[in-house]
Amino acid sequence: MHTGLTDKEIISRVLQGEQGLFAQLVERYQQYVFTLVLRFTDNREDAEEIAQDVFVKSYRSLADFRGDAKFSTWLFTIVRTSSITFLRRKKLDTTSGDHEKTRLQLENLVSGFKADAIEQKSRHVMVSKAISMLGPDDAQLITLFYKAEQSLEEIGQIMGAAPNTIKVKLHRARQRLKEKMVKYFSVEVRELQDD
Repeated sequence: MHTGLTDKEIISRVLQGEQGLFAQLVERYQQYVFTLVLRFTDNREDAEEIAQDVFVKSYRSLADFRGDAKFSTWLFTIVRTSSITFLRRKKLDTTSGDHEKTRLQLENLVSGFKADAIEQKSRHVMVSKAISMLGPDDAQLITLFYKAEQSLEEIGQIMGAAPNTIKVKLHRARQRLKEKMVKYFSVEVRELQDD
C-alpha cells in the first residue's frame, strides 16, 4: 500500500483533500508512537489509547506542520503532550522514582524472563527493560537518539534545549543505562558475550 511518497508529499496531498493517504503516515509511525508512549506509561491499554489520540490530534493539526523538522520530530511533541495530559488526568506521577514502581518493574522483568527463555537472551529486550528502569528524561533521550534515530538538534527542538546540552545529557543517560545493565543484567550480558 506504500506509494513511495515522502512524509512531506503525503502531508501536502492530505491537506489538498486526499485524506485517505493519512493512513500511510499512521502505518509508518504506529510502532514509533507506541514505543514512545510506552516510555510514559507501563500499561499497554493506556498506551494504545494514547497512541490513538496522538494520531487523531496529528491529523487535526496537520496544517500546523511547517516542515522545518522531520515529521517524526513534530509527531513526538504530540506524543509527549498527549501522554503527559493523559497521565495527569489519571492523576499519575510521571516523575516519581519511588520504590514501589521500581519493585513492580523488577517483578515484571523477572516474570518476563521466566515467560520466555529465548527472549531472555535477546539483547534488545534487555536494553528495553533497562531503559524502562531509567528516569523519564533519560529514557526519552535514549529512545529518541537510538530507536527514533533523531539528531541532537532534533532532540534539542523536542526538549527545548541546545544540542550541546542534549549531548551532555545523553552521555549521562548512557552512563545510567550502563549502570542498570551491569546491576540487573550482568549474568545475561556475560552469557551473550560468551556465545
